[in-house]
Amino acid sequence: MPRKNAEEIATLVDVERLVMQDFLGTAPWDHRPLVRVLVRQVVDRLGEPDGIIAFDPSSFPKRGTHSVGVKRQWCGHRGKVDNCQVGVYMGYVSRQDHALLDFRLYLPEEWAQDEQRRQECRVPEEVRYHTRHDQCLEMLDMWRDQAPHGWGTGDDELGRHTRFRHDLRERGERYVLGVPCNTTMRDLEAPSPAYQGRGRRPKAPWQSVTEWRKSLNPNAWRRLTVRDGEKGPVGIEMVKRRVQTRLERKRTGPEEWLVVTRRPLADDRTLEPRASRDATDQDAGYRYWYYLTPTGGSEVELAEPSLAELARVIKAGVCIEASFKRGKGEAGMDAYQVRTWGGWHHHMALSLISVWFLIGETHRGQQLTPALTLPQVRYGLSLLLMEVFCALSIPYICRQVQRQLMRNELARFYHYRTRKGLPPRKLRRDIQ
Repeated sequence: MPRKNAEEIATLVDVERLVMQDFLGTAPWDHRPLVRVLVRQVVDRLGEPDGIIAFDPSSFPKRGTHSVGVKRQWCGHRGKVDNCQVGVYMGYVSRQDHALLDFRLYLPEEWAQDEQRRQECRVPEEVRYHTRHDQCLEMLDMWRDQAPHGWGTGDDELGRHTRFRHDLRERGERYVLGVPCNTTMRDLEAPSPAYQGRGRRPKAPWQSVTEWRKSLNPNAWRRLTVRDGEKGPVGIEMVKRRVQTRLERKRTGPEEWLVVTRRPLADDRTLEPRASRDATDQDAGYRYWYYLTPTGGSEVELAEPSLAELARVIKAGVCIEASFKRGKGEAGMDAYQVRTWGGWHHHMALSLISVWFLIGETHRGQQLTPALTLPQVRYGLSLLLMEVFCALSIPYICRQVQRQLMRNELARFYHYRTRKGLPPRKLRRDIQ
């Protein structure tokens, strides 16, 4: 199916298109019980004491102006300011797998104050303007007791706001949040300037994290192997330092750990999460990312984290982006055709439930076929559903699945030979 929206599904199963669109867009059913079921099942299967809760906004480009919450704003999908809707998502990452748990539609302030547009899109009266940080905290407060975790993480859109980091510390949460490359900080481990004998003793100067990073000793970097990849071990170089950052109105913030990671520009394997243009910089053949994590103090007492543990949390941001890719590629998470507030939430709830079902079926199938992938499970299930509604024969379904698997194997074979510099060789086995 080229697009997984209500119109395509209705055409496939021979159901009136308006019936499907009404069920998603205007029918008055509550999506929240589905979210509660989803959270319970994900926690039962993936929950672990040091799991990671990850927050990440995701944008959905739009052409018109009538869909709820749409406006010209930063669109991460296209990497520029564009017309789009933005959803804020909360995901859960464990050593076994990852999944999205909950979501909020970001309603811009002009939408929240426009009564006519609210009525047209059926925005509930109790819904008011909330920043994306407030929406993240709302989801955290709702599920933090049900979802066992040891860390929270997010990209620089969340980490650049000192108030959000303060709210997490007040809740006793450990976090690793991205920050922009122009963040102002003071190195607390640097030697103090010479004392002139009068007044207060001088402290290390304030500077941007980029300037501080350029002055580092090359031997300060430590290399860690994060996982095995198709092209060999995936490594990352890191450095950690105790710092203070500037708050609003030039106030001094609490002590935090500054974590800087770097990867060679030639290494295109994904490890760090997607970041905005001012969240990274590059120099001398490397690309750099910056993060802050609490050191402990009056608000919360924390042990010093190891670099390996910090690398695991940073990698969780990439896992959540993989969850978005699953949802949009396998369950039509971005293929909705609704304009209303309720319709958007209905579609998202059903999409996340569908992805979680595919994850569960993949884990079950891998007990017999370890190489089974989630796209293959979705493809096989779609053929089974077509057999139910379109009266296809079982042998035909088996041939279609085998054909798809052979295509995947051929693509993997030629990709391997190209990567290893081997001459191409055509397989003699025909695809029936």
